[in-house]
Amino acid sequence: MADVCLPLSAGDDTFELHSVQLELEAVEKQIRVLEQRQAQLRGRRAALETSQADAHKSRVSIQRAANSPTTSTPCVSLHRPGAPRMRSAQMSFTPARGHRGPWVHLQRRTRARPRATTSPPPVFEISTRNHFSPLRETERDAVIVGDSIVRHVRATLAEGKVHTHCFPGARVLGVSAQIPAILKAEESPRAVVLHAGVNDTTQRQTETLKRDFRSLIETVRSTMLAATIIVSGPLPTYRRGHERLFRADGLHPSRVGVELLSDNISRTLHSI
Repeated sequence: MADVCLPLSAGDDTFELHSVQLELEAVEKQIRVLEQRQAQLRGRRAALETSQADAHKSRVSIQRAANSPTTSTPCVSLHRPGAPRMRSAQMSFTPARGHRGPWVHLQRRTRARPRATTSPPPVFEISTRNHFSPLRETERDAVIVGDSIVRHVRATLAEGKVHTHCFPGARVLGVSAQIPAILKAEESPRAVVLHAGVNDTTQRQTETLKRDFRSLIETVRSTMLAATIIVSGPLPTYRRGHERLFRADGLHPSRVGVELLSDNISRTLHSI
């Protein structure tokens, strides 16, 4: 038996043939799917065209019915010229005992009431005013109460004014006695700065000074519950090396000292 010799390229041809066959089957499957989809789309298009045509016919018929003239029975007025206009009222009566037959609705003529002429209601302009607005404005202000040390103090606020009340020679209890009248006049300040005690330091009674300051603070608190209380004084007396901050008497601040004290009070008021 003779040996059969196949060319080396026979295996490659077989593999390629198998690949082509698989690809051809895939293409044929896609063709069938596309044909099915084509049939579905054609049916859907035909249904939509039929529906659109029916809707158009319906609109045309409605327009024709609206434009066609309609016959109606003319209204005949039985009103005589010069006679009062009457209005008909419908009333029903229960038939008497022994009455046979349907109920009868009788028409009763009543005199029509004249129509009242309606006019628009009058418009009243009422001016309103908030009586608490001055109080709200003073709530942004601050008050400085003290002895002669605060005579030239000029503190500032971001919003509002700072009112200074100076009582030269007054001690702590003297300032406390002025609080009710001052805070009543200022109505409702936002903060109260207390600067006193320099005239009490000459007595050298520390415990008495503490008690007097406690009384001053309680007086302010009982008068203005919502106000912030700031204790600023007393300042220390003249010391060597601070000649620029005090006057020659060693007690009252100089112009530089007043500016420094005003700046310190202003910084404190801005922080609350």
